[in-house]
Amino acid sequence: MKKLAILPLIALWVSPVWAETPEDVAAAALEAAPIWDGHNDVPIQLRARFGNEINAFDFEDTSGTGETHPEGRTMHTDLLRLREGRVGAQWWSVYVSASLSEPEAVQAVVEQIDVTKRLIERYPNDLALALTADDVVAAMDGGKIASLLGMEGGHSIGSSLAVLRQTYDLGARYMTLTHSKNTPWADSATDTPEHGGLTEFGKDIVREMNRIGMLVDLSHVSEDAMNDALDVAKAPVIFSHSSARAINGHARNVPDDVLRRLPQNGGIIMVTAVPGFLSEPAREWNAGRSAEEARLKALWQGQPEAVEAGLGLWDQENPLPTADIGDMADHIDHVRSIAGVASIGIGGDYDGIPFAPDGLEDVSTYPALFKELARRGYTQNELEQISFGNMMRVMRAAEAYKLSVADQPPIETRIP
Repeated sequence: MKKLAILPLIALWVSPVWAETPEDVAAAALEAAPIWDGHNDVPIQLRARFGNEINAFDFEDTSGTGETHPEGRTMHTDLLRLREGRVGAQWWSVYVSASLSEPEAVQAVVEQIDVTKRLIERYPNDLALALTADDVVAAMDGGKIASLLGMEGGHSIGSSLAVLRQTYDLGARYMTLTHSKNTPWADSATDTPEHGGLTEFGKDIVREMNRIGMLVDLSHVSEDAMNDALDVAKAPVIFSHSSARAINGHARNVPDDVLRRLPQNGGIIMVTAVPGFLSEPAREWNAGRSAEEARLKALWQGQPEAVEAGLGLWDQENPLPTADIGDMADHIDHVRSIAGVASIGIGGDYDGIPFAPDGLEDVSTYPALFKELARRGYTQNELEQISFGNMMRVMRAAEAYKLSVADQPPIETRIP
């Protein structure tokens, strides 16, 4: 990998090289600014497939991991494909199930931080733990993939600012405020609203995350919670893996009114490769299948075989619409039209999804996406912002805010 001596001057991100073909433009951009991906779920694969016993796990090449999954799914990520995909920095998601109780989630997330650190340590020539923007620069200058930890779901702090601070000390540098379910202090996009967004304690969590330099991730939260967080935040927020709701109406996607607020906040949306968030026909197919499953269960109560047979017939008659590389580019186009190119990043969600869009089958395929963007007229400088520069700006801004409030004491909450 090319030494990135220009990275300390990242705010400039102006490249003097202008290539002729889309492939050349994309290749030049990714040579100058390798991809900083916002979300990868390898850690939960380690837990689900191997029970976090990884001493014999080969992360160099995971193409043979189908046998470790009940449905035969091969992992999307390994060191060979990260290199092929021109990934220079990776946020690893230390996700645990939202169905766990808060005490269970706290233990589980510490275990996920541990297994991810152990994976990084096992490959010292390829991976380097990064806790700061400067660490990212140093890792990439050394030819390694900068590896950062992001917590997915506020249930993992057990509604405790003390636990939040301690997970930061363990290395977590962003937290997604919710996952698929509400927390006692924040509404999820995919649960019945309880709080109207963030509670006052939820807003204190945003304030404390800003104070300690932990990025606030708004993927998975409700629209009201997005706006509440933006009202409170003093540092840029991120959406680590979301897309545009104007193109696909999924609740996990970001509406235009929130996208319009990103430039003022300085935050970014890291557009994701989740097919159900990209393709509106795929989203409608998922809704139709869920409705059919509910109908069959009501019709054939206590007869799961009949339900399974009926659902299989529905699947045969209603093939799943596919998403493809053009769909992901369409979402990026839309975000640029609403919030500008400075508000865009990439957050694949690989190994957190059962399958990926056509043309974007795993982490090795990112150059094809950037070639498609170049074909649509994105300049090399714009591609460098999307691949790396915008995320670096956000992280440096969060670190700068932390320094600016270093004299402020921690927010305290009385222990009952």
